Amino acid sequence: MASDILLPGQPVSPSRGPIPKLGGGLYLKDGQVRASLVGVAHYEGSTLAISRVRAHPPAENSVVLGTVTRLSPLQAMVSISVVDGVPLPAGEEFNGVIRTQDVRATEKDKGVVISLGDARSYYITTARNDLGVIFATSEAGASMDPVSWQEMRCPKTGRIEKRKCAKPETL
Repeated sequence: MASDILLPGQPVSPSRGPIPKLGGGLYLKDGQVRASLVGVAHYEGSTLAISRVRAHPPAENSVVLGTVTRLSPLQAMVSISVVDGVPLPAGEEFNGVIRTQDVRATEKDKGVVISLGDARSYYITTARNDLGVIFATSEAGASMDPVSWQEMRCPKTGRIEKRKCAKPETL
């Protein structure tokens, strides 16, 4: 069984034949085992359970996901909502700072914390291939599609905009 983090409602595929005895954090719906907690599925003897994964503040080298909230000429403010693959509870977002050259307003970015920064925000970089924009909306209001590591295209208008795109994990 992989150590992928499961979200509530997400199907869990047991690796041992028929449906096992279910422990904490799991339920059965329409013959399908599903998660009821954010966590990692594991076996405790013959019982399949989910151990809860708790959110934690970003540290150096933490991979974070965030939304650009404000742009200035030198930097962009990012609201961090996921740290190391674990979503933060509602209302507990952290602030980060990223270079303006790497982002646009209101897009979702994946980055790494390079420094704890000052008392107000973390410093984030998108310098690796797997980091950068993961979701962006064009001026026409459509979700943009990546066409290269540095360009995204609007499907409505066909207009290409420069963005530092994150390499998909599947490639």
